[in-house]
Amino acid sequence: MQSRSEWPQWAESLRRLKLDGLAAWCLEAAGPLTVLGAQAVYLTQPFVGGKKLDSLARMLEEDEETQAFARYLRGEVS
Repeated sequence: MQSRSEWPQWAESLRRLKLDGLAAWCLEAAGPLTVLGAQAVYLTQPFVGGKKLDSLARMLEEDEETQAFARYLRGEVS
């Protein structure tokens, strides 16, 4: 639950780029592969965003959080 405070900012960025629907679909379809995505985020942190990406990686590691963020993107949860 620690990354949920950043969800509105992430969602707004995705909506601005018109990628919110695609992102929600990818998060739902990827299922167990999101853990690999989290590991990729951890590996690239020093090169692209430092500690700012920690909460994204933590969200991707937990399936329940990933699915909850996908629902948030679709507007099913506030």
